[in-house]
Amino acid sequence: MKALTVFTLFSTLFISACAVQHSSAARAVASVPSMTIKHNYRCESGQIIVASYSHSNSVTLEYKTEVYNLKIAISASGSRYIGGGFVWWIKGSEGTLFQHNPDGTTGERLELCAIELSA
Repeated sequence: MKALTVFTLFSTLFISACAVQHSSAARAVASVPSMTIKHNYRCESGQIIVASYSHSNSVTLEYKTEVYNLKIAISASGSRYIGGGFVWWIKGSEGTLFQHNPDGTTGERLELCAIELSA
């Protein structure tokens, strides 16, 4: 009987400790500021595309004085984002901007760009 009481007490304390740790971890994650990685891409046309990648699987593109929000999409290689009538496809240090067709396919290539390296 004592063993059952000790086991019950231990189990209750263990579960309570886990709940407190989980709650603390959730607060810690919630308090971490969102990470955004920003890259400038210089395109063959001379245009600059500023891409801000967030941890939420999206990118904000600044292109020709406009701002576009794109969401991650399935790709066989690299990372592909779709939105605002565009497809932004990155692989390594290169980014390619395409039109996004109404039928969901990737259209004409608009820009071929490379990340500008800081000095």
